[in-house]
Amino acid sequence: MKNRNKLTLAAVAAAGLTLAGCATSNTAATTTAPAATAATTPAEEPVVKGVGLDVANIDKTVAPCDNFFQYASGNWLKNNPIPEAEVSWGSFNELFDKNNAVQRQILDEAAANRNAAKGTNEQKVGDFYASAMDSMAIEKAGIAPLKPELARIDAIKDLKGLQASLGRQQLIGTGSVFNMGVGQDEKNTTQYAVLLYQGGLRMPDRDYYLRDDARSKAIRSAYVTYITNTFKLMGETPAVAAKNAATIMRLETRLAKASKSRVDLRDPQANYNKMTVAELQKQFPNVGFPTLLAQQNLSAAKTIIVGQPAFVKEANVMLKAEPIADWKTYLRWHLVSSVANALPKAYVDETFKYNQLLTGAKKMQPRWKRMLRSTDAALGEAFGQVYVDKAFTPEAKAKALEMVNNLKAAFAEHIQSNEWMSAATKAEALKKLNAFTVKIGYPDKWKDYSALSITRDSYLQNVLASRMWAANDENSKFGKPIDRNEWGMTPPTVNAYYNPPMNEIVFPAGILQPPFYDPKADDAVNYGGIGAVIGHEMTHGFDDQGRQYDSEGNLRDWWTKEDADKFTQRAALVGSQFDAFTPLDSVHVNGKLTMGENLADLGGLNIAYTALQKTLAGKPKTKVDGFTPEQRFFLAYAQIWRTNQRPEAIRQQVLTDPHSPAQFRTNGPLQNMPQFFEAFGCKDDAKMVRATAERAKIW
Repeated sequence: MKNRNKLTLAAVAAAGLTLAGCATSNTAATTTAPAATAATTPAEEPVVKGVGLDVANIDKTVAPCDNFFQYASGNWLKNNPIPEAEVSWGSFNELFDKNNAVQRQILDEAAANRNAAKGTNEQKVGDFYASAMDSMAIEKAGIAPLKPELARIDAIKDLKGLQASLGRQQLIGTGSVFNMGVGQDEKNTTQYAVLLYQGGLRMPDRDYYLRDDARSKAIRSAYVTYITNTFKLMGETPAVAAKNAATIMRLETRLAKASKSRVDLRDPQANYNKMTVAELQKQFPNVGFPTLLAQQNLSAAKTIIVGQPAFVKEANVMLKAEPIADWKTYLRWHLVSSVANALPKAYVDETFKYNQLLTGAKKMQPRWKRMLRSTDAALGEAFGQVYVDKAFTPEAKAKALEMVNNLKAAFAEHIQSNEWMSAATKAEALKKLNAFTVKIGYPDKWKDYSALSITRDSYLQNVLASRMWAANDENSKFGKPIDRNEWGMTPPTVNAYYNPPMNEIVFPAGILQPPFYDPKADDAVNYGGIGAVIGHEMTHGFDDQGRQYDSEGNLRDWWTKEDADKFTQRAALVGSQFDAFTPLDSVHVNGKLTMGENLADLGGLNIAYTALQKTLAGKPKTKVDGFTPEQRFFLAYAQIWRTNQRPEAIRQQVLTDPHSPAQFRTNGPLQNMPQFFEAFGCKDDAKMVRATAERAKIW
């Protein structure tokens, strides 16, 4: 709960790293025009060879001013089909795999070491991964390790028992009915608060339950099959299993109808509804707030911040109106499906069959990859320390910090020279920019796992124990000072984020490697790569969501009405641009859902370009690999987004993900940038060039 508004560079899906992107676009068609002359090197000019940018990826049969995504990465896209076990494949995945190899070695060595002292991180990491990889033991145990939790559900006799069970489900992470936990009070960020958010759905989004198109119906049908087959594996007859599936679909569909859309959830003010526990108990007595809080050792809480009161209102009605027996069926499903990957192969296979329809994956990822992710989720900072020692140098951290400072200076210039913003709002914006906390590589203070007990006896028990530990660790923060050392990602993660209530930008060690950052590469390549990433996260502090938080992370309006109106108008232009993009026939990007990420891409790229120019000032602009520094900057940016993606995954992404498909993250911002047009000599009628009146610029 603590980072529910965390704004990330890219999306990470359960099936692996799923990044927006595909090889073709209906809006920026591939042509066979020659590359612009600005990108070529005269024969008599000696070619200076560079590093960090792979010029072999460039498809010179495509004009850069027609489709820069295809031009920059077309050869790579042709030569790198999506592996069968992946739903997309791009530069993120390549780095993800490289990091996986380092992590796998760490975990293999830890699992082989049976002599690690009990209670140490080495013992916990080794035993967790060893239990996860012991498929024979998992098959032999069957569903037995779940029996204590199933017995708790079976023992529910009345509403009070159901309320207590819902509290228990929060601790073991089954996602039943709603999501509850402890995080910062967004209007008083010096304090922790209890937060309650809508939830309770096992399909990826409420729209999967409500839409009537053929694909949505097919996914619902596959979901019913998945539920039915899972209950049969648990020993139910086909008739009872089918009845159970119908019950779950009925309850989840009712919850879906009461849920806000992903676009509506992007309004932080609407998600902030602080109510006393007494008020909540009076309005929604069937939820049983005192019981819920007691189950989570949060009885001291006198108020709760409710994200979606209308959802809680419907849940309150349902908890009384729907039969207890049906709720027990629902709870059993959410329990089993939440841990399916820790159960015997038959359960894993059913989950994969359903996910195949969602994502288009052709085969399951190897066990070690799936179990590595599980270990990272449970104990990421325990073996992250070893990962950092192996894969991240102090020099890389120092260089990243230097780039952050350069980008902050560039952003400050952009704010000061902004023509549409008043002096009062500029002053607040600069105050916020200067207050950014920057975290690079890994935490200064590592998590303490001493209260978590891990053995080699049962992978499933370890999963549940680690979930309980994480929930109790989060809940224990209530009433204490804000922990500003905490990280929301583990060190090997190939991603980055901005956290509004902390007003912090965070770059794990995992992303501070090629192609994002290469210590041997020229400045143009690094500013087009990690520079644009840093600028992206900074801009999140000033996107349509982030701009609503002040320098101390409080949800507070610091804008004049006139400036807010001007921002909204400019942002709406970006929204309409992305609404028009179609990654597949009849599938349009949702400009409102992707607004924050699109604004961050556009702002981040502009700021990184300015920072590069400041770095290059007074230096000779030597061509490298036949390209000017400005051209290399834009090529580096485009090449970090090179991605092939399955159509099924694109459809899911457009419906559920705030990040746009990769080709639009490349071409979309560049179509607004005169600096790009100049670098590649684009004419006014080129496909990559928007008319002056249609160009968007905010930061």
